[in-house]
Amino acid sequence: MGLGKTLQTIAYLLYRKQEGKAQFPHLIICPASLVYNWEREIERFAPELKTLLIVGNVQQREELIRDRQDADVWITSYDMAKRDVSLYRDYQFDTEIIDEAQNIKNHGTQAAKAVKKIHAEVRFALTGTPIENRLSELWSIFDFLMPGILGTYEKFRKGYELPIVQNQDERLAGRLKKMISPFILRRVKGEVLKELPDKMEQIVYARMGEEQRKLYEAHAVRLMESLEKQSDEELQKGKLQILAELTRLRQICCAPEMLYENYSETSCKVETCMELIHQAMSGNHKILLFSQFTSVFPILEKRLLQEKIPYYELTGQTSKENRMRMTEQFNSGDVPVFLISLKAGGTGLNLTVASIVIHFDPWWNLAAQNQATDRAHRIGQEKQVTVFKLIAQNTIEEKIIKLQQEKQKLSSQILDGEGAAASALTKDDFMEILEF
Repeated sequence: MGLGKTLQTIAYLLYRKQEGKAQFPHLIICPASLVYNWEREIERFAPELKTLLIVGNVQQREELIRDRQDADVWITSYDMAKRDVSLYRDYQFDTEIIDEAQNIKNHGTQAAKAVKKIHAEVRFALTGTPIENRLSELWSIFDFLMPGILGTYEKFRKGYELPIVQNQDERLAGRLKKMISPFILRRVKGEVLKELPDKMEQIVYARMGEEQRKLYEAHAVRLMESLEKQSDEELQKGKLQILAELTRLRQICCAPEMLYENYSETSCKVETCMELIHQAMSGNHKILLFSQFTSVFPILEKRLLQEKIPYYELTGQTSKENRMRMTEQFNSGDVPVFLISLKAGGTGLNLTVASIVIHFDPWWNLAAQNQATDRAHRIGQEKQVTVFKLIAQNTIEEKIIKLQQEKQKLSSQILDGEGAAASALTKDDFMEILEF
């Protein structure tokens, strides 16, 4: 979110060392893409803290854990932690810190089970989105922090999640908030970054051409007819297939050539996006362009190359080394455009040199989009950040925006912020978003 979680954590670790309070090393567990970022930030702000990266193959990691116990801070990824959990069995840590704690939102995953098995005197969970889809995700994080405080998973589901989500029980929501608030340090920009320049958000509508519109409506009508024939039980069983069809509709909104190689008409959103890029460049602004669909990047790249606009691209296939290199070069160089996968680049990047953010397509999870925007709108930003949300007019994309707004109520009740995303969609939700 760009509000200083990393720096505050480093300050705490340094304090523990300087006061002689840490009898054991600290352990930081984070997404693999952030391992080197943590190392770099500790070297930058607290060089007296000795770090140890638990990386490499199994044998290398075993040797690191066995031979380098004098390090102040051990850093590893969720993936490595779940593989190495048996290696940590005989070790005691002063503080266990999980970064982007939404990675343990599903309590039954190996990652969630692994971090909870590690012995530590103190535990911290760092996240800007403690609730992404379901209220029970909050239970999993607190089960890591303070096992038992929210009861068992089933008790929490029956006693809190179902009444609050299904019945909008505000009394229970208030009770839950009182239970967890003493253990949450929540920073919001309006409170701690009063000097941060404003962020202006603007929805930019793109009107489909005739060919693109016909293609979209044909897909939408076919899906609506299929849904109308299904019972609620059939819908629940076939929800993955329905979501796949909705994804195809969203791809048609972005650029039909993502699905149809022979599609000839230019996508309305590609044209609108290029106009925004030229407009931003004319004002000497740098641009971050986010999309959930990496398959749209080749289409955008083709246009950027045609118009001689240099760019960087970051996806889930980008190595950690290249990720860091491109980030540094974008912040210090002249390349004006950074294409970034929403999932791969929505966290762990500091790109305050950019003052224009373009969300090429809306995502069900508004929290994920806000996290991505915060790559630019964060500590260190000196300019007003303008956020453009591209929306294909009279399509599912407009309905996604509406659902985002409606589903935020749950987060406001429990966290007073933007910590939640769209919860499970009902049949009525599906039918509503398909209407045009």
